[in-house]
Amino acid sequence: MKVLLVNGSPHKTGCTHTALNEIAEQLHAQGIETEELWCGVKPVMGCIGCGKCKDTKRCWYDGDGVNEFLAKVPEVDAFVFGSPIHFAGTSGSIKPFMDRAFCSKMGMYAGKPGAAIVSCRRGGAQGGFEDLNRYFTIACMPIVTSNYWNEVHGNTPEEVVKDEEGMQTMRTLGRNMAWMLKCIEAGKQSGINFPEQEAKVRTNFIR
Repeated sequence: MKVLLVNGSPHKTGCTHTALNEIAEQLHAQGIETEELWCGVKPVMGCIGCGKCKDTKRCWYDGDGVNEFLAKVPEVDAFVFGSPIHFAGTSGSIKPFMDRAFCSKMGMYAGKPGAAIVSCRRGGAQGGFEDLNRYFTIACMPIVTSNYWNEVHGNTPEEVVKDEEGMQTMRTLGRNMAWMLKCIEAGKQSGINFPEQEAKVRTNFIR
């Protein structure tokens, strides 16, 4: 089994990475492989609603890491998306990244557990945390939780490590994700598969 960790911070080895790494260590201890994908510092293009991805299952724009991520989606069993908190919201890169990633392969996430984590200096974490979780709830993904909201606090990686409750939250999240993945696998071996999905019905408020 494999979990893909997405680092939406402009700092490759900063606070968000520190939290993701704490999760990864717990997954490794349970025999689960991980990979961390960094969104980088180059601009991430927003979705323009062209609809090309419905046919190609990839984004038409290839100038950032979204298509690299999409190529990995069929190969992994679960996801953790992490972001720093900027002005009480997610980073400027993770939002367009996830918009395009979920638009392109919405059906590919169904049944795969997802989790969101955020890192902030002091406050504003809840808005960003809720933003990230909304992607999972529209894609039929089980959401992995912890013993507190999935956030760490600190202005540097060294400070984050000192956030004992935050780091415990990450460790608990990692163990809970390992447990969920093993339960899903055990269910499959017993003939309990993810429910067959109906064809999507799309309506709006004027028809």
